[in-house]
Amino acid sequence: MGVISTDKNKITLIYNSGISLGKQTYSYVKSSDKDILAIDTSKTNITGTQWLEIADGLNLDISDLIQKEFPNYRKLYDPKVKLKPEDWIKIIQNHPEVVWFPILIMGNSFYLIKAPSDFINLTDSNSADMSRKLS
Repeated sequence: MGVISTDKNKITLIYNSGISLGKQTYSYVKSSDKDILAIDTSKTNITGTQWLEIADGLNLDISDLIQKEFPNYRKLYDPKVKLKPEDWIKIIQNHPEVVWFPILIMGNSFYLIKAPSDFINLTDSNSADMSRKLS
């Protein structure tokens, strides 16, 4: 059993309100009929264990949550640096803005949201087979 609570009747959105994509996605999600748990990483700390569970739910390495080519990361770190998982977690915890894309949890499925409209596509195809990462 994971640390992150999952429920088929609840939507969890992990986003950063300091990033336009996060704010826009939050606007879409809050219009949902389901119960919503919105976690703004600019205001709420997420534990290292939770970040690992999120990465696992997305079938990604913890380092893949960070958009290393984006300016938010490049102004802090070298995009080619090789680190251990615990170091990536520290980066995310100290600079949550480096996780550029919001993360949506619906039931037991985790999704990386790359555009606000991804949320609509997910809810419209509620029971359709979808990949964990939207392309």
